[in-house]
Amino acid sequence: MPRESAAARGARALRIVRLLARHYPDASCALRHRNAFELLVATILSAQCTDKKVNEVTPALFERFPTPDAMSAASPAEVERLIQPTGFYRQKAKSILSVATDLVERFEGRVPSTLDALVTLRGVGRKTANVVLGDAFGVPGLTVDTHMTRVNQRLGLTRESDPEKIERDLMKLVPEREWTRYSHRVIHHGRVCCDARRPRCETCPLREQCPWPERAARA
Repeated sequence: MPRESAAARGARALRIVRLLARHYPDASCALRHRNAFELLVATILSAQCTDKKVNEVTPALFERFPTPDAMSAASPAEVERLIQPTGFYRQKAKSILSVATDLVERFEGRVPSTLDALVTLRGVGRKTANVVLGDAFGVPGLTVDTHMTRVNQRLGLTRESDPEKIERDLMKLVPEREWTRYSHRVIHHGRVCCDARRPRCETCPLREQCPWPERAARA
């Protein structure tokens, strides 16, 4: 694919948005949750862990500690025991307890609904904040995880590797109303088609819009 202008890249990005919507209309957040607090905690647990494993752990965790008040009063040892299967459980327990304490002490036990407020919570970055905004509050947000990074790099929609810079690039190309849905669809596409090691380019619904097969063939 020849070097494209900014206008051409923007038009191609819109075609990609439409193709993803056509092929993955029902893609959604895979983390089971009933409210913003549960989603916030589940997203923290999902770091370096599959959503499936997180979903196996959270029912018992939230039965025992259903609110920020209850979680903030929990013993680290008990939280660690409940979340151990997700990996890095000591650090994750520390993060969850810190977030719960922040919510109780600074936000009256409620999860804030703005990006600026969410990222002031200890251990919460833009990725986690955008998950909560998009799926708990309906506020559009781009969630840049490993799938979003890989797929958008291969699509030629960003050359960056830093998540915040990738987010800024995509904000210029993807309509704001589509940010949350685009994130879900790209993440799903990364899981089922655009594999890190063996992308299924021959059956990819985005193949006509993607420069990756040509670049990979030249490598």
